[in-house]
Amino acid sequence: MNVPYRQIRAAYTEESITVYQAYDPAIAAPAVTAQRFVAPFKRDRMTWIKPSFLWMMYRCGYATKPGQTRVLAIDLTRDGFAWALAHACLSHPDRDGDQESWKERLRHSPVRIQWDPERGPRHNALPHRSIQIGLSGRAVDHYLDDWTIAITDITDRVRELHTALRDRRDVTGLLPLERPYPVPEDLAQTIGATTT
Repeated sequence: MNVPYRQIRAAYTEESITVYQAYDPAIAAPAVTAQRFVAPFKRDRMTWIKPSFLWMMYRCGYATKPGQTRVLAIDLTRDGFAWALAHACLSHPDRDGDQESWKERLRHSPVRIQWDPERGPRHNALPHRSIQIGLSGRAVDHYLDDWTIAITDITDRVRELHTALRDRRDVTGLLPLERPYPVPEDLAQTIGATTT
């Protein structure tokens, strides 16, 4: 399968898109109970959301890294996700881009975009990229107060997957179905996605 170099792939429905985060139980447990992020979650820090399940597994080491032992699947409104993309700026300028306009956008954007190598189940880097979306300021407020539909603790599933990998079993059926996410061309250009 020929995957575009920079493409959003995610689990999604007509109304929502699923993103992932990993936290310490002190943050994760209250969030699951309240079905939104509450204290001790801090609004004034940048928070990174990831539509790629396997990139989240790479980042948290299948829920084994300190401070990342609970993995959450967060369902967001697609309208909210579109707002985040529209108000985003790449963390680093594209080589061919206008440096001055990038610097200006960076100063005013509450959302950062990074494209990192996508990962396979065993953390091997793949030849295409996965999007990471950093929310700050008003984007965090929207995330917490307006966009979040549901928060599910999927840590048990993550541990089951990790055990299956250690046992060298086929894990295909344990992975969420992620499909190319439709992004209008103007938003694709904003976030630096591959459009051809």
